[in-house]
Amino acid sequence: MHLNLLVLRCRDIEATRTFYTQLGLTFTREQHGSGPVHYSTYLGGLLLELYPTNGEPDNVRLGFSVPPTLLAQFNTHTQDPFQGCRDPDGRFVALSMDE
Repeated sequence: MHLNLLVLRCRDIEATRTFYTQLGLTFTREQHGSGPVHYSTYLGGLLLELYPTNGEPDNVRLGFSVPPTLLAQFNTHTQDPFQGCRDPDGRFVALSMDE
């Protein structure tokens, strides 16, 4: 068994897409029938989707391994895997250095 889908509910989907794009993710704009416009990207076998919400965003905590230059850009410390930043919806995003 493995995780293959993660959906993040976002107050400002464009701001959230921009944030994760700065981490190196590339999103595809999608809309299924009359459903909402949303964005998706694949991370290995995981489909990550950003969907709009009219209510509160989810409280998911994420972690990414990123190149050292991105780590410095987001003001984190490589020695502590719990260092990170917050996305536009307030989710904690832990960043560690790519190995």
